Parts: sequence; C-alpha cells; structure tokens
Amino acid sequence: QVQLVDSGGGLVQTGGSLRLSCAASERTSSSYAMGWFRQAPGKEREFVAAFRWSDGSTDYADSVKGRFAISRDDAKNTMFLQMNSLKPEDTAVYYCAAKVRRTGPIRGIAWYDYWGQGTQVTVSS
Repeated sequence: QVQLVDSGGGLVQTGGSLRLSCAASERTSSSYAMGWFRQAPGKEREFVAAFRWSDGSTDYADSVKGRFAISRDDAKNTMFLQMNSLKPEDTAVYYCAAKVRRTGPIRGIAWYDYWGQGTQVTVSS
C-alpha cells in the first residue's frame, strides 16, 4: 500500500510562492496518475492539478492554470506543486493523491486510491 506524506504548506502574502511536496513510500509509477486537491473551510474538496504517468500529460483547474505547476522527482519518489502568484482564495488544506485505476476521470476525487494527510496553505491579503 502506498503511503503519501504532504509537506511545504505555510503562511504567505498575496502574490507570494510556495512549493508543496508529496513523498511516497514507494515508487508510484505503477499508478495511473498523481494529483493535488484542496479543501477550503466550509467547501468541498476540489481538483487542483494532476499528471499521468503513461505520457506525462498534465491537467490543471482553470483557477490555477498559469500559476501552479506540477512536477516530480522519480529518484526521490516525490511529487511537487509549485504555486506562484498566490491569492487569498487559494487558502486551503492541500492533499496529494494517487490514482491506480485507468478508468474514471483524472479530476474525479472518488477515483483516487491513496491520499496524503494534507498540508495547510494560508494566503494573507
């Protein structure tokens, strides 16, 4: 079973940057995709970004496109989310996740099998 550990969250001012990390207990390349999700207080968890191992393709929510970038370091079994030009509405707990199955939408929360514990990102105005 894959274990994921999120880190890198913190408090930053509007316009600032953060880089989140997701360390996996083993190689996650056997999974179909890896993704980032977030959940703000009082709101449902939502898709942020993801990539597919098969072809390296990426997908981003419209709200973060052009500001966030997902990447990985295969040697360290680690995935990253570089977040630039942060806004107060980006404030949330961010979770990384691994999707084993090829079926189901890459943005679909219910289709992900393994989750990190979450890391808090707070953007002050």
